[in-house]
This record gives sequence, structure tokens and C-alpha cells, in this order.
Amino acid sequence: MTLSNDELIRIRRHLHQIPELALHETETHAFLKQVISGFNQQYLTIREMPELPTALMVLVEGQAPRLTIGYRTDIDALPVEEKTGLSYASQHPGIMHACGHDIHMTVALGLLSYFSEHQPIDNLLFFFQPAEEAEYGGKRAYELGLFNGQWRPDEFYGLHDNPHLPAGAIGCRMGTLFAGTTEVNIDIVGKGGHAAYPQQANDTVVAAASLIMQVQTIISRSIDPIASGVITLGKVEAGTIRNVIAGHARIEGTIRGLTQQMIEKIDQRLQEVCDGIAASFGCQVKLELNQGGYWPVENNPLLTKHFIQYMKKTPAVNFVETPPAMTGEDFGFLLAKFPGTMFWLGVDDDSQLHSATLTPKENSISRGIDAITGFLEYRMHESYVKNNK
Repeated sequence: MTLSNDELIRIRRHLHQIPELALHETETHAFLKQVISGFNQQYLTIREMPELPTALMVLVEGQAPRLTIGYRTDIDALPVEEKTGLSYASQHPGIMHACGHDIHMTVALGLLSYFSEHQPIDNLLFFFQPAEEAEYGGKRAYELGLFNGQWRPDEFYGLHDNPHLPAGAIGCRMGTLFAGTTEVNIDIVGKGGHAAYPQQANDTVVAAASLIMQVQTIISRSIDPIASGVITLGKVEAGTIRNVIAGHARIEGTIRGLTQQMIEKIDQRLQEVCDGIAASFGCQVKLELNQGGYWPVENNPLLTKHFIQYMKKTPAVNFVETPPAMTGEDFGFLLAKFPGTMFWLGVDDDSQLHSATLTPKENSISRGIDAITGFLEYRMHESYVKNNK
């Protein structure tokens, strides 16, 4: 069956009521499988993976496949206490779809329902991915070998909702859509002592202060000013009482960059600053960098050009060219392995993503499905014509 607008809204509201955190999306997984099992199964192969038990993959067999086109949606939620006051608010205390993944899943189900009834030219691979907000589910899936054989996409697409765009609008850009992110943990180990005898101690507060100030020069003096990068050190802990010199300090922060090359350059400079502080203060400085799967979302130039051209020339689509965002998204890792494009779906709301009051406009769902269905059919027809000249 092809889902109606009323059915799509009911599905979205049910998903909104059952948010689950990364790698614990068992109820969500079961509901998704239930909905998909109600579709025409003639062209569908459903795959569950014990290695990643909350993930779900669905292959739609094409009529004359030359490509396998992947479409990914994330399924996890955030540890946020909902404050929307909606009648269908989260039933799981302290957990909410505050990033709109319920919208993402509903759009994917709408697309899948359509292609279950209208057999595509090429194979379509739908990946319902756990653990986007934490635990980098895309990287896990790739490293577990889930995209091998018939399950390997030749190109990959995915969306993210955007409350600052009109409902149903499609936003995209050439180049990077989302920054890559890296967690930063720095431990400075010196020697504690009495505040009255600093010569007998090695003060890690002073070393931490110097390190923090030097880190601020990395972006301003080591990164191309036309490019964009961010280092934020958001947490500092040291000491126990005012008259004791701290023998240990810990600094935690984050790095953001628009290309993987930039992130690696920032990582290198941060390590050099830490090594310099260790040498100049005679202390130990241990740097831990954890990027996981949160690579920059770097859109493939050719595929993104086709995507933008289609959206611009389609009268029913409100296309908006968007700037890059410094927020992270683990689809970047998959786009580093497979060519593809990520784009925005406008949901028109006053609240920010990750906000306890996020309330996407539900009329964005059917508009998004129509725009993406049209593009996928255009892309498959384009591929078919090219390969049959």
C-alpha cells in the first residue's frame, strides 16, 4: 500500500511517543518492521542484523537495475524532557525526538511504501540507522560489513529536518553541509601541594590556563581564514579547595571543521600545543581525541549538482540554497565511503533542533516525500537512459 497523508501523520505521532536512545531503539525497530511488513512485499527484502540489532535494511528490487541507490534515515532520540504539551508527547520520561528523527523515519516509510507499489528501475536500499545522536551507528554499520554484496549502495542520500526553513522546502548546497566533530579530553598531571609553598608543587591550574589561551591561536593562526573551524573548550575541572595547589586538571571540549583535512590539521596543532605545555611546565599532558563517525558531511559534487538542478527546476519544490552548519551528523562517515548527498527538509518551527519544545510542521512530511520520490525517479531514469544509449 502507499501510505496516505493521514496514515503518515498517525505513524509520525506514534514514533514521537516512543523515543529511544542510541542502540536501545527496540520498540522503534519493532514498529518500523510492523509498518513495513504491511507493504506490498513483491519487490521487498527485509534484513535484520544481529550484529546491530536495532538496525533495519530493506532492499527494493528494481526492474532493470544498473545501480543500487541508498536512502538512510536515523531512528534514535535524545535525552531531553519534552515540554511541547502535545497530546502525543513522549511517553518515555526524559527522552524525546528533539531532533526530528520521527519526521525522518516517516518520510522514509512514505518513500518505501510508494516504491513497494511502483517498482523502481534501479534497486533501492533503505537503511533505518540506529545511533546517530551518539555511538555513531553509521560507522558501526560500515565496519560490521553490512553494506557488502547486494546491500552495497552505489550512491547514498539522506535528509535532516530544519526548523528555520518553510515547511516542505528542500535545502542543499555544494560542498559541506554539516561540519565534522571531534571530542577533546585533556588531562594535565603535575604535583599538588600547599598554596604557601608553590616551589614544592607543580601547579596544573597555571598549566591549564596557559594551554587554554594557546589553543585559541590554532584557528586564528593555523587555519585558512577563508575556511571555517571551531575549537571550544567548554569544561574545566581542577582543585578541591582554595589553599591547595591542584596536581590534576581536566579540560573537555569539541573541535568542528568543514573538511576532514581541516579537522586532522586542528588535531595535529592541538597535539603540538599539548606537547609544548608539557615541556614548558614539566608536567604530563594527555590528549584524547574521539571523532568516531562524525565526519564532515561533504556532498559529492556531481550527484549534488544533479540533485540541486532537479529541485530548482521542479515547480512544486521550494528549493533553498543553504549555508554550511557547524552541527555534526554521522552520515558524514558514510558519505566518505559512498558518493552521495545530504539535504535539509524544512519543518518551520520557532524552536531550535535539540530543543524540548521542537514541534515540526507535519505538512512537511508529504511535501518531502513528493520531492524526494520525484528526484529518485528522475535519477533512475537518467541512469537508465545513460546506460542504454
